[in-house]
Amino acid sequence: MAGFRTRFAPSPTGWLHLGHAFSALTAWEMAGAAGGEFLLRIEDIDRTRARPEYEAAIREDLAWLGLSWPEPVLRQSEHLPRYGAALDRLAAMGLTYPCSCTRADIRAALSAPQEGAGSPPEGAAVYPGTCRGRPMSSRRPGDAIRLDLARALAHAGPGLAFEETGPAHGGRHVLDPARMQAEIGDAVLGRKELGAVAYHLAVVSDDAAQGITHVVRGEDLWEVTPLHRLLQALLGLPVPVWHHHRLIRDDSGRRLAKRDDARALRAFRAEGVTPAELRARLRAAETTR
Repeated sequence: MAGFRTRFAPSPTGWLHLGHAFSALTAWEMAGAAGGEFLLRIEDIDRTRARPEYEAAIREDLAWLGLSWPEPVLRQSEHLPRYGAALDRLAAMGLTYPCSCTRADIRAALSAPQEGAGSPPEGAAVYPGTCRGRPMSSRRPGDAIRLDLARALAHAGPGLAFEETGPAHGGRHVLDPARMQAEIGDAVLGRKELGAVAYHLAVVSDDAAQGITHVVRGEDLWEVTPLHRLLQALLGLPVPVWHHHRLIRDDSGRRLAKRDDARALRAFRAEGVTPAELRARLRAAETTR
């Protein structure tokens, strides 16, 4: 496929593990098969947890696997003004509001008795809209900035769709406003301690800036893809094709996390595992799911 460009975008907040290796290799192999380009992006806007040693390890681990990429790489911490401009644009459209709610506030609001409804299921922490309606002029230091999802959907209009080529959700998908309200809600787009931007806004801005045609990432991000498609429509950004691959899990079926040091790539390297052996192990884990 002509013009194929994808990326692997880790955060330097821990060691890469088997799940990261699988994602990077999937993107790398898809780019190679299409005669396209593979980019590395460093998502380092979480300045409280990002560490130079983790960024160096990312490069070392990927090079050990046999991957290469053009330099310089995009580092999110160097593009904060671009994210701020996108956030300002959404605010000027009347689609954002400041939010002072803490996580405890949100949990309390979600667990409060409601007529005809029980407690929300575990993990279903969709923001209840406590601060919705506050003008941006009322923002105070430390407030988050949320997207007013209902207004945003109305502004974008009906019929927004995206293409997916992954194994679990392949096909064309039209955004379902009711489902987005129930499952995503008014997402945080800006937060002071994260350099005034959250992941959802940064990732769509970066994909557009880098000319990404195919977003290859884990299935754990499938549920927020409609939000990313909506943000692209609101900001007039190009729309890539998505490919959400299956996840590599531990023996109990849990998704791997950066705290799983025993499965860190550096641990396998230290044990003398070769890149070819690791690739074979990942393929076996994928085919036995």
